[in-house]
Amino acid sequence: MTEKQTWSQRFESALHPAIARFNASISFDIELIEYDITGSQAHAKMLAHTGIISHEEGEALFNGLEQVRQEYRQGQFQPGVDAEDVHFAVEKRLTEIVGDVGKKLHTARSRNDQVGTDTRLYLRDQIQQIRQQLRNWQTVLVDIAEKNVETLIPGYTHLQRAQPVSLAHHLLAYFQMAQRDWERLEDVYSRVNISPLGCGALAGTTFPINRHYTANLLHFDNVYANSLDGVSDRDFAIEFLCAASIIMVHLSRLSEEIILWASEEFRFITLKDSCATGSSIMPQKKNPDVPELVRGKTGRVFGHLQAMLVIMKGLPLAYNKDLQEDKEGIFDSVNTVKACLEAMTILLQEGLEFRHQRLATAVTEDFANATDVADYLAARGVPFREAYNIVGKVVKTSIIAGKLLKDLQLEEWQQIHPAFAADIYEAITPRQVVAARNSYGGTGFEQVRQALVNARTQLSVK
Repeated sequence: MTEKQTWSQRFESALHPAIARFNASISFDIELIEYDITGSQAHAKMLAHTGIISHEEGEALFNGLEQVRQEYRQGQFQPGVDAEDVHFAVEKRLTEIVGDVGKKLHTARSRNDQVGTDTRLYLRDQIQQIRQQLRNWQTVLVDIAEKNVETLIPGYTHLQRAQPVSLAHHLLAYFQMAQRDWERLEDVYSRVNISPLGCGALAGTTFPINRHYTANLLHFDNVYANSLDGVSDRDFAIEFLCAASIIMVHLSRLSEEIILWASEEFRFITLKDSCATGSSIMPQKKNPDVPELVRGKTGRVFGHLQAMLVIMKGLPLAYNKDLQEDKEGIFDSVNTVKACLEAMTILLQEGLEFRHQRLATAVTEDFANATDVADYLAARGVPFREAYNIVGKVVKTSIIAGKLLKDLQLEEWQQIHPAFAADIYEAITPRQVVAARNSYGGTGFEQVRQALVNARTQLSVK
């Protein structure tokens, strides 16, 4: 039978069982247990270091907390809802192990600065793991791009054929997105890595603590300069959720392209059996489940960002119970981003093949070289806007005649404008159309090869 507990002598009765369940966070904040133990060990060391407790008591607390950690890892310590939250659960078990000295652990500390510390320690680790996953994702993109510098693929604007591009150039666009994600998380990390420990409930403490001592033990870069801000700040969580949402935007955009590319209408890629599923009634189907799930899961992360913003928008200083709602969204976003990065990395590395013959054909069956005809005339002194109008009329008459630009005879070209010569045919071949775009950052093969060198250099930065 669970013992009825009151908060203090201020309370005459225990919580209603339903309210206790409603109030409890142990079901999800158990995720923080190892971070809670680590933070508590640093706090115990600081209490001993400043003479608030004896060194013997500090050592007993440290070792007792380590025993709690090992019991949890071995499955021997599994607190239930009666513990309310991970912080009470750890302290209660610690006191069972070391006796009354365990009750001294919470000296000069509140759950408010404690949970803030735990969350930051957790998120700090997760950011580093996600950044490594981004590096893995980028490496796969570069690996494939290096093999496809001269593979051409139709480029689109408004989902209409625009101009052919190097497939490597297309993939490197996602590399650059991931690079920004990697850098953005580094920036977020700098604001996650600030210690609120020692801020107390909201106003600091009367004990002679040393906040910088615990910050150094826990490898924080700094401490909060204002105790009210320290316990109530969740900007770092919002920033992380924003960065996570942008990562999901990038994964979802590529997911959408893969879904299109795998369709019969595009046929740019073939999905391998290891990363696709079938239909329950249509035996011919091969469904792009991985990119579809990534596209769908993106909304979950967006939702957590919106929820966090709504939680914070009306909170007066300092800590409010609303902030308990931050953790599930953070945990789920972390898990979702990590799962999607892993799945998309595997999909691109092992789960699909580009259909090179189909791509080669695709870049020859449209008017994506029309801009190059206008550029051809402009390079020979015709004002570009005039050249643009000339080519627009050529495209219109060619469509009516059922021809592509490559099908026009030289006499027809010269009737359009005397500046055209026999070299027009080379100028409008897909390969030349791509190679000619040699401006910095363009799809020209020279630029793409240099971009790959630059990408490898960026990957070497840890």
